[in-house]
Amino acid sequence: MEISTLTVYHCLAFAWYLFVNYSVKHLRTENRPSGLFLYGGQWKYLTILNLVLQAVFYGVSFLADVLRLSKKLRCAKCVISSRDLIFSAMAFPLSTFVCVSFWGLYAYDRDLVYPKSFDGIIPQWLNHAMHTTVLPFAFLEIFATPHRYPTKKKGLVLVGLVHLLYMSWVLWIYSVTGEWVYPVLGVFSPVELAAFFAGCFATMVCFYSFGEFLNRMIWGQCFISF
Repeated sequence: MEISTLTVYHCLAFAWYLFVNYSVKHLRTENRPSGLFLYGGQWKYLTILNLVLQAVFYGVSFLADVLRLSKKLRCAKCVISSRDLIFSAMAFPLSTFVCVSFWGLYAYDRDLVYPKSFDGIIPQWLNHAMHTTVLPFAFLEIFATPHRYPTKKKGLVLVGLVHLLYMSWVLWIYSVTGEWVYPVLGVFSPVELAAFFAGCFATMVCFYSFGEFLNRMIWGQCFISF
């Protein structure tokens, strides 16, 4: 994709995620279900954190494109390095995980992850913006431009760190409130919960490796040339 076209795309994607985050922030919650957006607010949900991450990623990508168009190549190299690291270890695997896990659990038993009471709070279009469109955006980004992935060890360490931080946040909220962020966590015994968390990490690793595989198959071992 030409750099000018890529700049427009990243600008539009950045604007879209800003709009979605704004819409989530200004949800009318007068009749919210018990426990929704209380302790931890919206920041206890991985979906919301992912939306913020996507906005940051596309903002950084747009900045990188502008710097390249402006021929400020030294600054562009630094920004592109940050962009690629965010995408490879966080933006792609998280978006894929959010979409696949949400709709998988929703199809099995929606009350485990998105009770019907949420329908009166979150419009259907916003639900899809948070849980569905994140996946095609992630795949489109891979096809739009090559990304330099870190070494396998560094990449997996970063994925593990992201997973550990969020799991710690979920456990902390439970220790304070006595309620799980997601109802599905309440059906597990301690051993089953540990296995579930381990399974989530393994899934994230698979999505990270899948993103790396796609990037290599589409772009080979190429790097951005200045």
